[in-house]
Amino acid sequence: MRNLKLVIEYDGTDFVGWQSQSNGPSIQEEIEKAFRSLTQEDARLVGAGRTDAGVHARGQVANIRLATKLESSELLRGLNALLPESIVVHAVKDVSADFHARYSAVSRSYRYLIHRSKTAIDRHMGWYVGCSLDVDAMQRCAAIIMGDHDFRAFCRSIPDADHYQCRVISSSWTPVENRLYYDVTANRFLHGMVRALVGTMVDVGRGFRQTDEFKTILESRDRSMAGMSAPAKGLCLERIEYDGER
Repeated sequence: MRNLKLVIEYDGTDFVGWQSQSNGPSIQEEIEKAFRSLTQEDARLVGAGRTDAGVHARGQVANIRLATKLESSELLRGLNALLPESIVVHAVKDVSADFHARYSAVSRSYRYLIHRSKTAIDRHMGWYVGCSLDVDAMQRCAAIIMGDHDFRAFCRSIPDADHYQCRVISSSWTPVENRLYYDVTANRFLHGMVRALVGTMVDVGRGFRQTDEFKTILESRDRSMAGMSAPAKGLCLERIEYDGER
């Protein structure tokens, strides 16, 4: 049995998320269906990040176990011929049997895009915020979450969670012309965490909250104290890192 690693890019606009669900098409389902057509094997695809509906990815990583004799290059061509234009597989590679896209990952990186002026073409790839923003205050908030913290205040309820600790490796805002990017890397992320962080930091940028209040929210471990979640369309999974295997 082979263990195949995939690197995947997708526009999440028309999907219910990464994970297969009964209420609409998912990224996982589309790729598994393409594999069935190519190999006549029914196998489960495991993704490193289970992105929500409307969230995009440039560097999603997944693995699947198959007995197929098809070369990796043949699988790559076949998958991209069968998949919708909104999903592109950039690489298919044989990896060791113990490689697991989710559990072998050492870090994940997300980018959130805020449009500072209205756009038609890129409207599905960012959140338009037309009001004035104090980016320096937002940058101070981004620095507050560096290191190890309990992020219960910035995630959806997870009844069976062992813990809510995440180690944030980098966190910063970068203005570029009419765009504002938030880049964050951590060892793990909780469900809805990045969007809740962005929504609350934008509240600070708008002057609705103070930087000290952001720190209080983090320490409170109470989701009701944080701001709204930023829209899914601005979020993109950029890359997944692995020790000795990328």
